[in-house]
Amino acid sequence: MSPPTIPAAPRPLEAAPFRPLDAGWLQWIAENRLRHCTPESMLVTMTEAGLDPAECEPAIRAMDSDPAFLAARKFQQLQTKLESVMANQQKLLELNPRYGQVEKRGDVPLDEFVEKYVVGSRPLVLTGVARDWPALQRWSPQDLRERFGHLQVEIQAERSADPNYEVNKLDHRRSVGLANFVDQVLAGGTTNDYYLTANNEMLARPEFAPILADIGSLPAFCDPSQLARRASFWFGPAGTVTPLHHDTLMLCHTQIVGRKRWRFISPLQTPLLYNHFEVYSPIDLDRPDLARYPLFSQATVLEVIVEPGETVFLPLGWWHQVTALDVSLSFSFSNLALPNHYSFQNPTITNW
Repeated sequence: MSPPTIPAAPRPLEAAPFRPLDAGWLQWIAENRLRHCTPESMLVTMTEAGLDPAECEPAIRAMDSDPAFLAARKFQQLQTKLESVMANQQKLLELNPRYGQVEKRGDVPLDEFVEKYVVGSRPLVLTGVARDWPALQRWSPQDLRERFGHLQVEIQAERSADPNYEVNKLDHRRSVGLANFVDQVLAGGTTNDYYLTANNEMLARPEFAPILADIGSLPAFCDPSQLARRASFWFGPAGTVTPLHHDTLMLCHTQIVGRKRWRFISPLQTPLLYNHFEVYSPIDLDRPDLARYPLFSQATVLEVIVEPGETVFLPLGWWHQVTALDVSLSFSFSNLALPNHYSFQNPTITNW
């Protein structure tokens, strides 16, 4: 009887090759050392990512004496000094026991408005701006449909599927009939999926001139001759959210129909908001991820509910996130009779 056939022994297992320590990882080492991460924690992360610890350890150690890294450390010192100056100024402001309140006022004398809210950089809700505006009596979704329903408008749509819908707002542009959009808003319930925002620029079109005719007198700090070029219209359902960002000028935002919840953060607290791209913060004030954005826990958030007929004054550079609590029609304008052109050096870092 012949012996049973025995299969050949398997070949020895070959060790999986380590991932290369390439330029991307060297930049990662530099960035995390600038964040004061410990070499030990970095070595663990790199090893878990499949890199050779025997290659990583000397690379981490060498970074602290790399000439380019040492130059970055100098610039980091200068940035840290500026951040500390801002933080100390913010501490002084918060000594005011009323700092956490957004005031609501009727008429404010021009000199006081400029000194306390423009130069003093404080958000304010003015309760009397729209008292004589025909819009306050006339505007409604139904009125919008009756007068302008035959016209096409540009909205933002399909926002719910994109966490960066505001950054990517150009991708969400859709042209729709205004009558159909009014019906969608009234039937759709609470949602952030679609919104007619200031980006539509519809007030620049002559067929929408009657909307501007519904605006009455303006505050003394505004230039009425510039209104048509510096105004915007907003319409959407309850639930729309304008995510946390800052504008590059000062403006007013008047609520005509519905309420909005405004939340503000001082521009002096910008270093706490992870502003890595243009004028946007990735932080959602409704669901802040403190594990990913721990510095935000130090920020002071001001909040106010803006009722129909009330006007928010947004000072320069203040961060804000706005949520509609009801079906909402709003009108904003930036035609201040004050210097209102400012330059911001915005970052464009997309890989943090």
